[in-house]
Amino acid sequence: MIIALSVLAYAALTGDAHSARPGAPFLLIAVAQLIGACGEEIGWRCFLQPLLRTRLGPLAASVTVGVAWGVWHVQVFARHPVYAGAFITAAVSMSVVMGWALEGVRASRLLLAGGFHALINLGMLLFMDEESGAVLPMVLFGASCLAAAGLWTWRSVGRQRSAGSSAPAKIPLVMDDVR
Repeated sequence: MIIALSVLAYAALTGDAHSARPGAPFLLIAVAQLIGACGEEIGWRCFLQPLLRTRLGPLAASVTVGVAWGVWHVQVFARHPVYAGAFITAAVSMSVVMGWALEGVRASRLLLAGGFHALINLGMLLFMDEESGAVLPMVLFGASCLAAAGLWTWRSVGRQRSAGSSAPAKIPLVMDDVR
């Protein structure tokens, strides 16, 4: 959904939607992307997020991990400031999506998070021109990620409210809010 929304917005704004042909065999790129994504996600979604989740609510843990994850990609700060801001927005937003998606999941966290991460990377490689440093594709990608995170948060908070009390919903930011 994130990549499709980004590509559709890019096509609507520029009139130019196309796919890029990778410079290496696609299977090799896909395997490399999955291995690299899983390598990152061991730290982010399999270690740090569950660790922070013991102290913070799902949203605060996800945002914290997302900020660290975005800053981890320090090379984006050598790009245009708007590009870097959109990248950080995308990283935090995708972290929120994965945080909600993995809430309560104990098994297969690495495969789920790594698969999502790899698919995003492949979608960006094949359909967006963000590797060149172009600002518009990254801004549209960041906005699409933010929309997905907003929808998932709205849905998750609503689900928690209907499963819990009839009190007004609030987003659990710390463990005390979850209890």
